[in-house]
Amino acid sequence: MPQTIALIDDDQNILASVSMALEAEGFAVRPSSDPEKGLKDLLAKPPDIAVIDIKMPKLDGLELLRQLRRHSAMPVIFLTSKIEEADQIEGLKLGADDYITKPFSQRLLIERIKAVLRRNLESRAAGTTTPAEPVIVRGELVLDPTRHLCTWRGESIILTVTEFLLLKSLALRPGHVKSRDQLMDAAYDGETFVDDRTIDSHIKRIRKKFKSVDTSFAKIETLYGVGYRFLQS
Repeated sequence: MPQTIALIDDDQNILASVSMALEAEGFAVRPSSDPEKGLKDLLAKPPDIAVIDIKMPKLDGLELLRQLRRHSAMPVIFLTSKIEEADQIEGLKLGADDYITKPFSQRLLIERIKAVLRRNLESRAAGTTTPAEPVIVRGELVLDPTRHLCTWRGESIILTVTEFLLLKSLALRPGHVKSRDQLMDAAYDGETFVDDRTIDSHIKRIRKKFKSVDTSFAKIETLYGVGYRFLQS
């Protein structure tokens, strides 16, 4: 079956042109010009990935993602006509996996979508083609890469694909410092460009999720100018 992409944008021209381009690539597309209906559709029938515009009436993309992340960690790419860096960083803090700024090349968008879907597939389906990856246990942290499950002190933590891959990279070698470049390599393929602040935003989001179930969580240490490490128990 073709992979399904939910496309939410109030610009009918973008909906039509991007839908045609994606369908030509073999994707099934569910377009929506109404962000409120689009959110209900995402929750009722989760697609493989959602592409969401930030600047929309009634419910902007940032608030839509904020509500979505209460229930789902599905991959999300933001479309935005805003050039302000703050909007892009805010989207990453909320759990977006990538963003692309309008006006954009449809080919670039398609390649970004494929890259995020590829990371999602590798993270979630490792056990279907290769021996199941062992469960990672680091004190109160439990990571199950095959099933994409994360718990802290028995409480489930919903992580996006990118967040899971970053945490997995840190937890595999507790006490060892991982530079931002190493973390980029762990969570992104070589075709996707991200900068240091993108990694920082994802780490902040991971910490926030853990602190929502344990306010004393402090296992991810920042070494300024160097990188991050997961502290040994």
